[in-house]
Amino acid sequence: MFAPHNHGVAVQRQCLPIATTALANGISIGFSTLAPAPTTKCWLTALSGHRRRTIVPRKFTCPSQSWHLGRRSRSSGAGRGGAGAGSGREKRAGGPGATAHVTEKMAVFPWHSRGRNYKAEFASCRLEAVPLEFGDYHPLKPITVTESKTKKVSRKGSTSSTSSSSSSSVVDPLSSVLDGTDPLSMFAATADPAAPDSSRKRRDRDENSIVGSDFEPWASKRGEILARYTTTEKLSINLFMGSEKGKATATSAMSEKVRTRLEELDDFEEGSQKELLNLTQQDYVNRIEELNQSLKDAWASDQKVKALKIVIQCSKLLSDTSVIQFYPSKFVLITDILDTFGKLVYERIFSMCVDNRSVLPDHFSPENVNDTAKETCLNWFFKIASIRELIPRFYVEASILKCNKFLSKTGISECLPRLTCMIRGIGDPLVSVYARAYLCRVGMEVAPHLKESLNKNFFDFLLTFKQIHGDTVQNQLVVQGVELPSYLPLYSPAMDWIFQCISYHAPEALLTEMMERCKKLGNNALLLNSVMSAFRAEFIATRSMDFIGMIKECDESGFPKYCNGLLFFFFFFKHLLFRSLGLNLALADPPEGDRLQILNEAWKVITKLKNPQDYVNCAEVWVEYTCKHFTKREVNTVLADVIKHMTPDRAFEDSYPQLQSIIKKVIAHFHDFSVLFSVEKFLPFLDMFQKESVRVEVCKCIMEVFIKHQQEPTKDPVILNALLHVCKTMHDSVNALTLEDEKRMLAYLINGFIKMVSFGRDFEQQLSFYVEARSMFCNLEPVLVQLIHSVNRLAMETRKVMKGNHSRKTAAFVRACVAYCFITIPSLVGIFTRLNLYLHSGQVALANQCLSQADAFFKAAISLIPEVPKTINIDGKMRPSESFLLEFLCNFFSTLLIVPDHPEHGVLFLVRELLNVIQDYTWEDNSDDKIRIYTCVLHLLSAMSQETYLYHIDKVDSNDSLYGGDTKFLAENNKLCETVMAQILEHLKTLAKDEALKRQSSLGLSFFNSILAHGDLRNNRLNQLSVNLWHLAQRHGCADTRTMVKTLEYIKKRSKHPDMGHLTELALRLPLQTRT
Repeated sequence: MFAPHNHGVAVQRQCLPIATTALANGISIGFSTLAPAPTTKCWLTALSGHRRRTIVPRKFTCPSQSWHLGRRSRSSGAGRGGAGAGSGREKRAGGPGATAHVTEKMAVFPWHSRGRNYKAEFASCRLEAVPLEFGDYHPLKPITVTESKTKKVSRKGSTSSTSSSSSSSVVDPLSSVLDGTDPLSMFAATADPAAPDSSRKRRDRDENSIVGSDFEPWASKRGEILARYTTTEKLSINLFMGSEKGKATATSAMSEKVRTRLEELDDFEEGSQKELLNLTQQDYVNRIEELNQSLKDAWASDQKVKALKIVIQCSKLLSDTSVIQFYPSKFVLITDILDTFGKLVYERIFSMCVDNRSVLPDHFSPENVNDTAKETCLNWFFKIASIRELIPRFYVEASILKCNKFLSKTGISECLPRLTCMIRGIGDPLVSVYARAYLCRVGMEVAPHLKESLNKNFFDFLLTFKQIHGDTVQNQLVVQGVELPSYLPLYSPAMDWIFQCISYHAPEALLTEMMERCKKLGNNALLLNSVMSAFRAEFIATRSMDFIGMIKECDESGFPKYCNGLLFFFFFFKHLLFRSLGLNLALADPPEGDRLQILNEAWKVITKLKNPQDYVNCAEVWVEYTCKHFTKREVNTVLADVIKHMTPDRAFEDSYPQLQSIIKKVIAHFHDFSVLFSVEKFLPFLDMFQKESVRVEVCKCIMEVFIKHQQEPTKDPVILNALLHVCKTMHDSVNALTLEDEKRMLAYLINGFIKMVSFGRDFEQQLSFYVEARSMFCNLEPVLVQLIHSVNRLAMETRKVMKGNHSRKTAAFVRACVAYCFITIPSLVGIFTRLNLYLHSGQVALANQCLSQADAFFKAAISLIPEVPKTINIDGKMRPSESFLLEFLCNFFSTLLIVPDHPEHGVLFLVRELLNVIQDYTWEDNSDDKIRIYTCVLHLLSAMSQETYLYHIDKVDSNDSLYGGDTKFLAENNKLCETVMAQILEHLKTLAKDEALKRQSSLGLSFFNSILAHGDLRNNRLNQLSVNLWHLAQRHGCADTRTMVKTLEYIKKRSKHPDMGHLTELALRLPLQTRT
């Protein structure tokens, strides 16, 4: 019925205007646009010569209340009696003996409200209806123009003319400019016909040379490798000790530079290096970072040879496997330096191609490169080719592979196979596989379309894979005391990267070839797992049964076991191959006829696992496959098996992340919660989450899915009991240390559940649920607010069902709803939350004819206003509260218009009590909000003096029906208006200071507009007051001239109405002052 203030849940109600501007229908100028105006030292002398009196602040009381009302009947229905909020009413100020702060007698301006005919005003505000016949003009219809042409023809002795007319359909201007063709089509039509083919080929080539966003970059793997492969053993490193003679000045001759660089190379060959021993891992990393910085510094100081020597020295470190467990991390650190070097060289050569006349495009060809840049590029490759050792020569050349673009179009495609063959000369299989990984990395960056070299690297690796079990590697492991299960994981980063590069956008035929090669190697488990991890899930899923057959026959030696997220290699762990297969089947569907057989084959292996960690790692993957392709019976079987394996010795305590993942996957596929909670083992599965923080996270996940996917309200007792338990778990986790954001999140989830509970027409059961919810969620204020709104909505639904005619039973029920709200609101903390809920609930009570209860709500709101603080916390920031109080009071005034007076409490007793509170409230010194409130009160009182009010509540008699235009009531109303006007004028007097002139002008014009809209300006004194306010607003030139002009034009326009002739004289008395 009423519009609530700043609340998310709206009660179904009739339309009631909220802002008092609805009462001011008649003036179209917004007060916010009014410019300030000056005052004068003797401002009151302009007020038509009235005597000036000092107005003492006082309580708002009615001067005379010793008279009886002729019509005091109140609406029937729920009445003022009854249970709940209205059972204990207190007598408030309003009687003759209940007043205080009585002011002295003073001369005041009389108030006379303008009579309003709201129906006529509404009718005049409607848009004029223009009949439109079918076929008339439509804005989207093409325009038809008839063109007439007259042609004159001159002949001897005669003159004739011929006329012709043509009809054309005119299209929009943009289309007509281009003759109906869009710009892109026009440009394409004028392009060279041979260009599309060449540009298409170039575009395809460019797309093939760029790796897409679906390719996981090396940078994302870097941190994981550094964190996983660590060591506690001592490391060593060779550092180059540079000499001062290596620095050449800028003024040196070219021959001197050449001689200096040759001496630097000789110095390097003579072994000017220092070996640092017994370094910890952190010291080693720091030294590598120092080398990287030295490289940048040397390059910046134009010591290119020194930079090259640093790169060569770092590359040599990759041949050292003395601490073999650290090798993957060493590879990552060293290749960072190589990447830096390659980037510096490329940018150096690229900058040489740029001169003042032209800039080298991004996709350039060797023809665009000048001779100087080509010569420099060749010089770098010649320097690198002179490196004697294989490993540094390979790595340094690979790091500047991109520079081949400056020399020839086929340079990269020619170098990649050669570098691939160079790796064959590396004897250590671990060193060689990382060399292949680096070559694949730079190859994917510069030429991802050259798949042949990538495949060649993989096939060469397969040929050397058996070296792992050779004597050389075994002896090395014995010397370092490393077991084979600890050695084999070192291959994983390199192998995974090679397989990722090979499988990127690879055709399905390549997978078939890979599978055949794996079979020839005895279905090695390590290779088979890498194949399943690298290729597209769709390719793997269609060959699921083939992979299951290979898994059964595979050589399982050297396959990893997962423990705490790390890889450890053990023997005979076939279930992990099923885990990798399950990851693919979660992304792509296998053939429908094979699905059950696949699940049976996998679960035979998984359920036999004795180690709980191994078991849950595999079960987590296959739960999603089960939920995706099978019914709740199979899911229940899987959950039961998980409970069976994880319950002994409380093994679930070490596997909370995996168990959380299982829950998420189950609820992600079961959106029907009636089906979900009918899974027998689902709730017992939740009982395994004993840790509170984990249990709360799981509950949040369940509620998020429920809110997102539950389409219809539910009353299913199974769902309600289960979710009440889940919400109670979340609520009970709140304590003094809980963050506000966490509280808001929990409240949002619980409120979402409350909104989805509906018992249909069983309103009593619905109210019982809200009572239970209030007792369970009392620590979360947003939940209590939601419950109050829900109960108010329940009362309005009851009214809707009964069509406003409450029976004895429904009247008692709505009183129970009102009592629920009245009891709950005081438990809230937010002051404005309580104020608005009191107002909202009072509106609901009034709509349901619970008049005593409505009065109790409004009185409670009035008594709460003095407690409003000066500042309130909004989103963590302290804000002044007066603007919020002003908004609330405006809403309150709109409600008070249709609240009938109590028979025992005098005329307008609620308005008087509210004005007394406003009068006593401590306002800010420089605030005008109090006067704005008084202006709104004047609007309210003017609306109350009308014979028929602007709006009503069905089956509730407002004061217009109770008093029927009684002259005594109108007199009391006018006297109250005069008192309010006196307060406004007194405040305007206090603003007669230089620093407050703009405020005085703005408030004066605002008060003028109020009188214009609501006052009867046929009264001479009120007319004179309006003229004085007009002069006051313009004095000292503070008023906005445009606003004043529009206001005067509006007055003149209104004066043309039949009953507004008196405004013509008023307009003549309102001059416009210029600032000149």
